[in-house]
Amino acid sequence: MIFVCAMTMAQTNAYPLLPMPQNYKVTDKSFAMGKVKLSTPVLKSEWEAFIVNAGGELADKAAAEIKVELLPVIDGVKLNPDEAYRLSVSGKLIKIEAVTERGVYWALQTLRQLEKKKGKKSLFAGCEIVDWPAFRIRGFMQDVGRSYISVEELKREIEILSRFKINVFHWHLTENQAWRLESKIFPMLNDSINTVRMPGKYYTLEEARELVDFCKQHQVMLIPEIDMPGHSAAFIRTFRHDMQSPEGMKILKLLIDEVCETFDVPYLHIGTDEVAFTNPDFVPEMVSYVRSKGKKVISWNPGWHYKPGEIDMTHLWSYRGKAQPGIPAIDSKFHYLNHFDTFADLVALYNSRIYNKVEGSDDIAGTILAIWNDRMISKEEDMIVQNGFYPSMLAIAERAWRGGGTEYFDGNGTMLPAEDTETFHEFVDFENRMLWHKEHTFKGYPFAYVKQTDVKWNITDAFPNGGDLSKVFPPEQELKESYEYEGKTYGTRKAIGAGIYLRHVWGTMVPAFYKDPKENHTSYAYTWVYSPKDQEVGLWAEFQNYSRSEMDLAPLQGKWDYKGSRIWINDKEIMPPVWTATHRVKSNEVPLGNENCVVRPPLLVHLNKGWNKVLLKLPIGKFGMDETRLVKWMFTTVFVTPDGEKAVEGLIYSPEKQL
Repeated sequence: MIFVCAMTMAQTNAYPLLPMPQNYKVTDKSFAMGKVKLSTPVLKSEWEAFIVNAGGELADKAAAEIKVELLPVIDGVKLNPDEAYRLSVSGKLIKIEAVTERGVYWALQTLRQLEKKKGKKSLFAGCEIVDWPAFRIRGFMQDVGRSYISVEELKREIEILSRFKINVFHWHLTENQAWRLESKIFPMLNDSINTVRMPGKYYTLEEARELVDFCKQHQVMLIPEIDMPGHSAAFIRTFRHDMQSPEGMKILKLLIDEVCETFDVPYLHIGTDEVAFTNPDFVPEMVSYVRSKGKKVISWNPGWHYKPGEIDMTHLWSYRGKAQPGIPAIDSKFHYLNHFDTFADLVALYNSRIYNKVEGSDDIAGTILAIWNDRMISKEEDMIVQNGFYPSMLAIAERAWRGGGTEYFDGNGTMLPAEDTETFHEFVDFENRMLWHKEHTFKGYPFAYVKQTDVKWNITDAFPNGGDLSKVFPPEQELKESYEYEGKTYGTRKAIGAGIYLRHVWGTMVPAFYKDPKENHTSYAYTWVYSPKDQEVGLWAEFQNYSRSEMDLAPLQGKWDYKGSRIWINDKEIMPPVWTATHRVKSNEVPLGNENCVVRPPLLVHLNKGWNKVLLKLPIGKFGMDETRLVKWMFTTVFVTPDGEKAVEGLIYSPEKQL
């Protein structure tokens, strides 16, 4: 029996477990599925289906056995014993021990990842696992108040993410645009006349109950959110009363009655963010009322200020969010996927500690990744793919389960560290396991990510452009490791990744390539790409990843962005695609078009056999608003298959032309 550490597990063992178990030992006795005796006090139908799907056959008498036991305690577990499990796979026995049904369910998900098909039957890798989550809340939020998402799509997300031990779905149901939960007592609340986006789209109470049951079947806790007293224009349009008024509070209590009767769940999220409080009694009275219905209450922070005992949990947002001793907190600071790019932000997310803690506690419950659809999104698939939903969820599934991390978005931030560091190799291992699941578990799902840990660049020091974004600098004449320009030396530094921030969207709060970036400067990034043959390949390229929360304008035709960014391959300039959005007045109701590279067909480019020169020009003017509110000094460049599904095999990215 040998111990396999987290960093090398996927390289030494062909079973890409994700999240990585806390304690994992490989043995040489695999379990071959065949006739199996099943002994379990819980999840009997799930185990029976599992056996049949693995090519097995249930039998009262059989040499092989799957045995599940519920015990008062699991030895070796350090945190959250109600979700812990012990899994042992040997030649004739699969044994699971857990304290609760939930622990058994997580063990089953791990067992699925140990499966290898061998003809019609399955083989399960021999192992000894003791596992538990570092944080008790590991979740995601969908903002359906702004943009409706079908029940079928929500179920699809809940089911597949539960395989990776995601255990919370936060359902943001009400917004200025619409009240998406049916009300039987006030049906006009759902009337199209009171809905300013996607009218007629809301969830019936029956669908809400159905989704609660679906979540329970997958060991996921549903947290509904009725946002109050802010983000409530739909309420005001309907009733002509502010929620904080005496009339509004009476109506809201009747709605709370209906919500609490509908949702058989422990928590109700009440919002309380981004609002001026005109009635100091509103929040305390609403918390008390919800509690009187047998529910615990969650509230955003910053928002209403509570003392211990006055709220059951706070939900941290923005950099100002702060946990308070004595009040459990969910960390969603820097966790808004609607601002994430495809590649660099995933690095920061995977390496980050949750609220800068290596593991959970009474005060730090865990994390939720959120998607805010402030801007209209025309297709459900675009919500998933543009927000990097599944790659990010797998990153946080591992981090929230295992704990740890190297920083709180304040060390390397979005930058991959040097190749000779443990942190780099840990990310490489995670990336390998994630890409295995992209190809197998997520086949047919929108999953826009390709390998980036082999994409290497030299990036110059920034040249001052005096506000002239078209100004030409020495790298456009010759690629070198250093340049003399107007009496100063400008060097180059290495960077790794398909997406690089020179300055992050949140400024220096999240570190990027330049420690102290300055306005009105121009940078260059270059590499050489070795191709084993002449070939047509796809190119993902962008210089401004468009947030799903902003009403930004698409670039002008023939331009990559409003900064003057350019790209050359083998000294031939690559022009941008034809932008599908042509409006010139900013609006959140005009959907994003093809601005982000993951939602358009890759540009087709030619690579010569041998070395190919790739040069990017990266100017920046002001960091403030232009036609985009959040100016992102960044680039994404990687060669992909023409269908955009994978990285091109056999390429070597090397600024030094080293094979």
